[in-house]
Amino acid sequence: MESQLKLNEERLRLRDKLIKVRPALMQAEQAVLDEVYKDGALSAKMKRLIAMCVALGTGCTNCILGQTLNALDKGATKEELLEALSVVIAIRGTTGIAESLRVIKLLEEKGIL
Repeated sequence: MESQLKLNEERLRLRDKLIKVRPALMQAEQAVLDEVYKDGALSAKMKRLIAMCVALGTGCTNCILGQTLNALDKGATKEELLEALSVVIAIRGTTGIAESLRVIKLLEEKGIL
């Protein structure tokens, strides 16, 4: 499996390019994200864990990487991430396992697992 950290670097590079070529669009999108992921009835950390699970269910590599890293930035622990993966695997079965390996690899590369 390719380096998840390198994939994420490329994701961020391309996102930054999109910000440059479509600044108004990306500012509007960022405003939506800021609203959605702020603390509320659910903490920002919990929302990022949920988003990671949704991303795993859809198989969106960029989303999986971004949401996993955002969850870590919001204070998610290794145990919380692994428990969230368990929910995805329970719902999705072998496809949940396959996508979850990306998170395992990312945590391994970051020295968390």
